[in-house]
Amino acid sequence: MSEILSSRVLPRGFRFAATSCGLKKRVHHGSLDLALIVSDAPASAAAVFTQNLVQAPPVVLSRAHVRSSADAMRAVIVNSGNANCSTGPGGMAASRATAQCVAKTLGCRAQQVVVCSTGVIGVPLPVERILKAAPGLAGALESSPRAFDGLTRAIMTTDTRPKRAAASCRIGGRTVRVAGCAKGAGMIHPNMATMLSFVITDAAVAPGVLDRTLRQVVGRTFNCISVDGDTSTNDTLLVLANGASGASKIARAGGGDYAKFVAALEQVCKALALGIVADGEGATHLVEIEVRGAPSDRAAAQVARTISGSSLVKTALAGADPNWGRILAAAGRAGVPFNPDHAEIWLGGVKMYGPPAGASYSVALPLDERAAHRRLLEKNVPIVVNLHRGRGTARVWTCDLTKEYVHINASYRT
Repeated sequence: MSEILSSRVLPRGFRFAATSCGLKKRVHHGSLDLALIVSDAPASAAAVFTQNLVQAPPVVLSRAHVRSSADAMRAVIVNSGNANCSTGPGGMAASRATAQCVAKTLGCRAQQVVVCSTGVIGVPLPVERILKAAPGLAGALESSPRAFDGLTRAIMTTDTRPKRAAASCRIGGRTVRVAGCAKGAGMIHPNMATMLSFVITDAAVAPGVLDRTLRQVVGRTFNCISVDGDTSTNDTLLVLANGASGASKIARAGGGDYAKFVAALEQVCKALALGIVADGEGATHLVEIEVRGAPSDRAAAQVARTISGSSLVKTALAGADPNWGRILAAAGRAGVPFNPDHAEIWLGGVKMYGPPAGASYSVALPLDERAAHRRLLEKNVPIVVNLHRGRGTARVWTCDLTKEYVHINASYRT
């Protein structure tokens, strides 16, 4: 995840550039805060955006641009350090000016440009800095791993490290590449998480198929993570497919080629999603929560997400405290019917609650507290809950909640 992607895995026909235009606050001189992604040929585009009622102008504008140019997208420009949200009419004017500037530089229509912003809400965006830097950014475009690495770093805010991933598959005798990057560490919760993510591929995919596929993959990856139960105003996940591999076009959702592309896309999205959780603000543990035996998969997901959002569960994990009772209590308030006397809980691979040998009801099982504590000190902590109420299953990912999270978010703006 932290290694720079090599030229052998970067999709063909894309170029990148990043620069510092002075948007980030209280960071070392030269910190990257503006990046550009360009597809040399018009690309199919699909995107999902925040479902928060409060939506930043770049989200509103980009949603319209993806709708109108889903078969001919050319570029993405993204800034960090300022969310350009809740800034009045000037916010939309800034986003439109940014798209128009990039379009003029590249020789395309403004509707073929996606605009993204991330950072502090409510502070007017000094768009003149972006407009001044954009032509030079376009002139510095490269297809190199170094240029892609610059992109991954320019979108970071409270992230401690870049998130990037790649996968490939064979379609029609040609190698198809998928690569992506993401930012996000706080305000992370399903529908969408607080994140920006850009995935590129040299596969040829019809826009409608790409949109349908992305939404399915998001449901199994980005919408299965949570850090703190909050979602943002700027969340955007964009996929561009430009066909530069020369592989046959995927024009329908079905068949072997489609299945291989979906697997590659999901591999990248899952790696990026888990990278976000592992880098959760102040996090020391990556936690996988699996719920089994629910009345349905949807019910299982409801229980898993309730557990993942429990501050009591997350603080216990921060202290490596095998407090399984908090997990059971969270499951019990999820709104899914089950009999607690028949449930089972494993924490850190240790079964802590369930029926003893020969019993028909669940109780606390004998536990070596020190050994359990040592298991919970590990970086990756699994939680498994079996409700014994059906065949539904779900898996979500979260992290622990530490003092550092409070410290970061108590002084984020000031």
